[in-house]
Amino acid sequence: MRTTILLCFILSGTLQAENHLTSTATQRYFNTVRRNLEASADVMPAEKYGFQLTPGQMTFAQWLIHSTQRNYSDCAALKSEAVPEAERQAASLKTKAEVGKALKDSFAYCADALQTMDDQKAISSDAVSNALLHLVVHNNEIYGNIVGYLRVSGIVPPSTAARGNQKGKKN
Repeated sequence: MRTTILLCFILSGTLQAENHLTSTATQRYFNTVRRNLEASADVMPAEKYGFQLTPGQMTFAQWLIHSTQRNYSDCAALKSEAVPEAERQAASLKTKAEVGKALKDSFAYCADALQTMDDQKAISSDAVSNALLHLVVHNNEIYGNIVGYLRVSGIVPPSTAARGNQKGKKN
């Protein structure tokens, strides 16, 4: 009986320490989309920040601002704290420097939130689960839109450029 209890205790600690969900979400998805969106903000010329693919669509800058705002909202939920004032202030940003810095700051805020995230916390409530999933999924959707803006502007998207040195791959 004591052996069974000890084995359950050891296995429980091992399973909790692995955190497959949160480590995969962070390492494979969050870090990748963060790198791609931040690099997109850097590579797009300042004069293209007001560019729209078609009338009625968001501008390039508005997509980045949208990501910034959602990052702050989602990661505040992950941190169980009020949404930072930077989320509200993002709507008024205009220049490439302002928008790019705000985006990077929002991703840093999220990276900090993810440092304390584990699988148990990720499934602790609907709000936390939704925030974690939204952080990764929605930013990938935003990046998918951003790619069109980059390509129409004659810029190879960062995710494609990163693979540029691989043989047999076309940009």
